Amino acid sequence: MRITELEDGGSDDSCDSGVREIVPAKAKRAIVGAGARILFYPTLLYNVFRNKIQAEFRWWDEIDEFLLLGAVPFPKDVPQLHQLGVQGVVTLNEPYETLVPSSLYQTHGIDHLVIPTRDYLYAPSFVDICRAVDFIHRNASSERTTYVHCKAGRGRSTTIVLCYLVKYKHMTPAAALEYVRSRRSRVLLAPSQWRAVEDFSKMVKSSAPLFPAGDAVLITEADLEGYDTGMVASKELSIITSCRFGLAMPVVARLSCLLSALRSTGGCPTVTSQLPQIRAC
Repeated sequence: MRITELEDGGSDDSCDSGVREIVPAKAKRAIVGAGARILFYPTLLYNVFRNKIQAEFRWWDEIDEFLLLGAVPFPKDVPQLHQLGVQGVVTLNEPYETLVPSSLYQTHGIDHLVIPTRDYLYAPSFVDICRAVDFIHRNASSERTTYVHCKAGRGRSTTIVLCYLVKYKHMTPAAALEYVRSRRSRVLLAPSQWRAVEDFSKMVKSSAPLFPAGDAVLITEADLEGYDTGMVASKELSIITSCRFGLAMPVVARLSCLLSALRSTGGCPTVTSQLPQIRAC
């Protein structure tokens, strides 16, 4: 097996072996990323202007009793969010889009979950969706409100909110989208974001065993930041596991295999011996 790069929101389901073949898309990511950077402040100013002149163009909307969906907050918004009972924030922005540092949220007693996701054409990874959905659920179970946002509160953040409604409010993707649109009419998902919601719904409804053979934790370029990627790639590493059962095991699997690959010359024996539920190829 080999390390392959994951194109956000893209996969090849035709592979019967259960290991997805991923087509590198660095050029596409770079072009979209550059365009998103160029358009960030003009579109942000446009949203601010519409928010000032149109009463229905709200910065955020209440989706559920303990869930808000909206646009990127400014530092001045943090005290107001705190007054609204927000005690958790999920940020889907990349660093250049993020206007409020985690330290400011912490000053107001607000937990901050950061899931950097490229704008326009991309969706959060399945693992990140799991993290965000469970973060919202933990807060709601304690009657703590969560604010989920991206730049405009239309695509990336809506993807997370829909997945939360699918899992914990037992809605279909279509019903969840219709409901969210009734609360925030301008939401709009890219094809990859809608596929992510549908795939998440299928996984939630799946009756597969806890550790189904064939599910894969895919190591992306972002996962390898800080490592010697050439050295890791030479190990021809692939991990077979499942995201369905939660967060801890996939994360441990990734880190264990990466560290093992850096320290040894053969595959990923550490994971096989220490984590019997996870098989290395």
